[in-house]
Amino acid sequence: NMMTASDFRNGRYLTCSAIFRGKVSMKEVEDQMRNVQNKNQTYFVEWIPNNVQTALCSIPPRNLKMSSTFVGNSTSIQELFKRVGDQFTAMFRRKAFLHWYTGEGMDEMEFTEAEFNMND
Repeated sequence: NMMTASDFRNGRYLTCSAIFRGKVSMKEVEDQMRNVQNKNQTYFVEWIPNNVQTALCSIPPRNLKMSSTFVGNSTSIQELFKRVGDQFTAMFRRKAFLHWYTGEGMDEMEFTEAEFNMND
């Protein structure tokens, strides 16, 4: 399950965290995470040392032997910003829904500025 639909192969991880719950040794966790990082070196930036954090809780979740959560900060998020920006540009050109915002006191220039800031 991913919070955003972006392909991690199109970016690089700045940092990430892996959290494990259940009966597993910390040494095993660290060894496996080191293996993952070594096998996928090209997907991690080299200028941030020790950018993979691990945590372990020995109490498993109810009805499961083990679970894990991975949180990664990847530059592939730029895909999402590009998609949203393209959709915004198409709608803004047509002035779709703009009247709802200008009617509440916003100025068209605020949208142009927001678009510029996102693309910057």
